[in-house]
Amino acid sequence: MCWSHDRNHAGTPRPSTSTDPILVLSGTGKTGSRIVDRLRGAGHEVRPASRRSTPRFDWDDRRTWPGVLEGVSTVYLALPLTATPVAEFVDRAVASGVRRLVALSGRGADHWKNGFGREMLDLEHAVRTSGVQWSIVRASNFAQNFDEDVFYDLLVAGELALPVGGVPEPFIDVEDVADVAVTMLTSNDWVDRVVEVTGPEALTWDEAVATIARAAGREVRFTDIPPEEYPAVLRSQGVPAADVHALETMFAELRRGLLTEPTDGVHQVLSRRPGTFADYAVRTAAAGAWS
Repeated sequence: MCWSHDRNHAGTPRPSTSTDPILVLSGTGKTGSRIVDRLRGAGHEVRPASRRSTPRFDWDDRRTWPGVLEGVSTVYLALPLTATPVAEFVDRAVASGVRRLVALSGRGADHWKNGFGREMLDLEHAVRTSGVQWSIVRASNFAQNFDEDVFYDLLVAGELALPVGGVPEPFIDVEDVADVAVTMLTSNDWVDRVVEVTGPEALTWDEAVATIARAAGREVRFTDIPPEEYPAVLRSQGVPAADVHALETMFAELRRGLLTEPTDGVHQVLSRRPGTFADYAVRTAAAGAWS
């Protein structure tokens, strides 16, 4: 369901121009770094923002916000796992002249339970009620979680153990997420729209791991563990408490089995099919990710 709102009374935002920098929060993250590369390749001025950028950006240090927002009319918002003052940031962005907000959220956000994704729901509410143009891309689990994030070390060690209950997942290639987000940032066709994006097929997690094992030419197995064992497994790996809770609730949501069917969101926006998990695995193995 898509909502639209009249402009609020935070002031009249300036007209955007082709020379306005596009602010990309989490500009060094999985989606942000790819979005930055695509925008620059298309000739857009881009301002990646992170704790290591210039100007520096920190969600918890409001003194860093004006510097990244100066002269900006379009913002891409992706959140860390920890709680952030996203509503306050969106208000500040609109007051400074931002006219368009594109947010990364999770698939099925309007059906979540178990306390999962509270930060993303707050983000969705903030952009929808901002009074300026907004778009939301809701993505299924990233394929790149297997080589750039939490599952990588376990795969390289030879076993990935997760509490999925046999429920499949239509993993999406982050390259497709980035292409969708760039289109939303630069086109008027997706204003005030929510688009859910997935890969073209749902795989069980053991099928996904077996696909990686074949592509990488190494032995890797998947074990479906009971949910009550998972927090202790994460703590033994040194995962921070906040991330333990986020992962635990994510898999509780996945086990409900409501998000297994692929969507046509990528095709809606890009007029092409999303990449397959096998394509991702072959490409990533060839780059030496699991060697």
